[in-house]
Amino acid sequence: MKTFSSKEIIDRAKKSLNLSSDNELAERLNVSKATLSNWKNRNSLDFPLLFSICEHVNYNWLLTGKGDMLKNDAPPPLEAAVQPIYQPYNPEKKVDNQIINLYDFEATAGLRSLLDNRHANIIDTIKIPNMPKCDGAIHIVGDSMYPRLKPGDIIFYKELPIDLQSILYGEMYLLSYSIDGDDYCVVKYIKRSDKGEPFITLASHNPAHEDTDIDFRCVNAIALIKGSYNQTTMS
Repeated sequence: MKTFSSKEIIDRAKKSLNLSSDNELAERLNVSKATLSNWKNRNSLDFPLLFSICEHVNYNWLLTGKGDMLKNDAPPPLEAAVQPIYQPYNPEKKVDNQIINLYDFEATAGLRSLLDNRHANIIDTIKIPNMPKCDGAIHIVGDSMYPRLKPGDIIFYKELPIDLQSILYGEMYLLSYSIDGDDYCVVKYIKRSDKGEPFITLASHNPAHEDTDIDFRCVNAIALIKGSYNQTTMS
């Protein structure tokens, strides 16, 4: 009887999730790269954890490489025509086809929890062609970025370190912060504050919303918005 190869299973898991490295798979599983390496070396796996992020995958294919990659009853990932938001002067490396998890943000305990638990609260997957690497997607709530973003639109984001030096002023961000015990999560442009660093100005696209200055040291999670689309554009 042939035994399973954890290395081959891990490679197939990466293929099914359109991930290019062990680091990316470790992040998706919310484990360290060392843990993944130990699984390979010891030919062992946390199968329930792996299956939890591969629900659309044919488990026989995942374990043996035989049969179809996707379950027969699994719908193909939705494909999105993304409207770019972040457009750097120096073009970023693009991924031909990446599958991004769409999260139920209202079911999470906030942005920090969402970024730290990427295998939880997934409600769908979206296939994005020819776009720089993204970490996830959520629905927009509220009208502060209207008409650039409308309620119900989906935004794609890339997590950033909580470091003022990593901020590109004028770009759009998803961030959470806490002031006097109250927690906030917003999508805003970040601009330089007249108060000087470490303060930043959170600005809306909708002129009905006033700008707000906050101390950047109150920020506990932040991600750059890479793109968006309205669900009516999905094929």
